[in-house]
Amino acid sequence: MDLYEHQGKELFARFGIATTEGRVAFTPAEARAAAEELGGGRVVVKAQVLTGGRGKAGGVKVADSPADAEAKAAGILGLDIKGHITRRVWVEKAVSIAKEYYFSITFDRGAKAPLFMLSTMGGMDIEAVAVDHPEALARLHLDPAIGLKPFFVRRLLFAAGVPKPEHVGVGEIIARCDTMFREMDAMLLEVNPLIITAEGAAIAADAKVTIDGNALYRHADVEAMRDAAAEDPQERMARERDVTYVKLDGTVGILGNGAGLVMSTLDVVDQVGGSPANFLDVGGGADAAKIVTALEVILSDPKVKAILFNIFGGITRCDEVAKGILAALDQLTIAVPIVVRLDGTNDVEGRRLLSEAAPPNVYPERTMLDAAKRVVALAGGR
Repeated sequence: MDLYEHQGKELFARFGIATTEGRVAFTPAEARAAAEELGGGRVVVKAQVLTGGRGKAGGVKVADSPADAEAKAAGILGLDIKGHITRRVWVEKAVSIAKEYYFSITFDRGAKAPLFMLSTMGGMDIEAVAVDHPEALARLHLDPAIGLKPFFVRRLLFAAGVPKPEHVGVGEIIARCDTMFREMDAMLLEVNPLIITAEGAAIAADAKVTIDGNALYRHADVEAMRDAAAEDPQERMARERDVTYVKLDGTVGILGNGAGLVMSTLDVVDQVGGSPANFLDVGGGADAAKIVTALEVILSDPKVKAILFNIFGGITRCDEVAKGILAALDQLTIAVPIVVRLDGTNDVEGRRLLSEAAPPNVYPERTMLDAAKRVVALAGGR
């Protein structure tokens, strides 16, 4: 679950991470009131969207007075930034910036360990820094069994070239971010920029935080921060109906039982010239009702031109899947063709049920490759 900047900074404050003072506003009038509460001086009005590139898109503006903050907020609210509509802004007190650094902790799945990254070239696209100036980006993989020791922090600071007078302030932010990363079950914690003020203080001027969705049951306060209006409508529907679903950009709807099988299906569809529209794992033991629910989620995506069922019967019985497909055809208006591959427990019975019903837009196939070829042809390719 991605958090807005102001939500990330709320968590920062909880863990004692120095950050900028500000208020969230949903209207221009609220932005003016926020600026007045912050002392009536210079403020920065920042779009709150779950994507990067706000500054380049005009989503970050400096305001010299509460009236100016109201005007700047009026220009930012409603702004489309990479497909995300701005519905709230963060009004924060302006600070004097002497330097801009970059710091992040993310989970490196390849190394199976948290990865700490620090650079004195912050405030810009860190991807460009990694490509053009790889020597400027210090990296440190941390063994979770050992934890973050003070000498690890010093090693990172020296490797990044942080001046020694700034070690205490920056090092404290690194240590406190590590605590937050572990205790909040975070997958990403990024500060860009981590600023050094004219007075020499280290402050987290931005906050990009992603919490592991599988751990939200341990963090009800974070779960309550979820902005349903900002979520993809298909993924929101799937979450509300307890369906494991990830939206993609293609035209072939995919439904399978088991994450590994679904991933393989995505690969095969791509290899034969198709473009998957989603990942949907209906899980083991899926009954007819769950098949209907899964189909409703897939069909809510207007890009879907054909659907592929790839079921390997183990706990999930193929005859139950067939009944679910037939029930869905009775309950839903399904205009797109459906290709069905059944194999495993009760697969013969499942295919018999489909053959006897003979729905006009259902095409049974025996193998995954044949099913993929058929569904791609029916969807019209990529």
